[in-house]
Amino acid sequence: MATILNIETTGSVCSAALTSEGMILAHREDFEGRNHATLLSDFIKACLDYAAEHQLKLDAVAVSQGPGSYTGLRIGLSEAKGLAYALDVPMIGVETLQLLATRVMFSSDAIDPDSIFIPMIDARRMEVYTAAYDFGLGVLLEPQALILDENSYADLKASGRPILFFGSGAEKAVPLFADCPRAQYVAGVEPLAVDMVALAELAYARRNFIDTAYSTPIYLKEFQATTPKKKVL
Repeated sequence: MATILNIETTGSVCSAALTSEGMILAHREDFEGRNHATLLSDFIKACLDYAAEHQLKLDAVAVSQGPGSYTGLRIGLSEAKGLAYALDVPMIGVETLQLLATRVMFSSDAIDPDSIFIPMIDARRMEVYTAAYDFGLGVLLEPQALILDENSYADLKASGRPILFFGSGAEKAVPLFADCPRAQYVAGVEPLAVDMVALAELAYARRNFIDTAYSTPIYLKEFQATTPKKKVL
């Protein structure tokens, strides 16, 4: 039985969860904005305190590896590295786009098994971080940064299969699927630590760990710093 601490900081929600055998043992979440640097350590401590109180030994630390907020990614990965090193346990990297897809897959028993799952993480303006998966997480569209236009996802739309699209960048894609009667926008889907359990436990069972010292976030594109415009007096 693997007891895993899961950390998710790639989006606007900061969360941590202690899981074992598919069960959520303890979790903390904050939906009030990007307070990750302030809250994450306390969330992790609450999960570790629960483990200590119930005499559970931590077997691994899982962290949502991106893509997503550059700042959030660095905060989450730094905390995960420090904890994995201090406790001498392996570290698991969970791809955030897959995390979003599995959350929707497990959200209902009524989902058509032939469905295509398209997560979209907002990358500002009309750009998203996106991919497409089948029900077995087979990759139908490689993870990428994509500027949405009328040709986006054309091959997937032409397949005639049911399409579910979701995530922080999905609302601005709604007009692109207006001509696709089998496409459905799923609102309110955010990456959360409690939803990492399936991917984290699968990685642990396969001993699919990432390097504690040298692993890096999945950015999908280079960070571009912007300079604030000067006010005209």
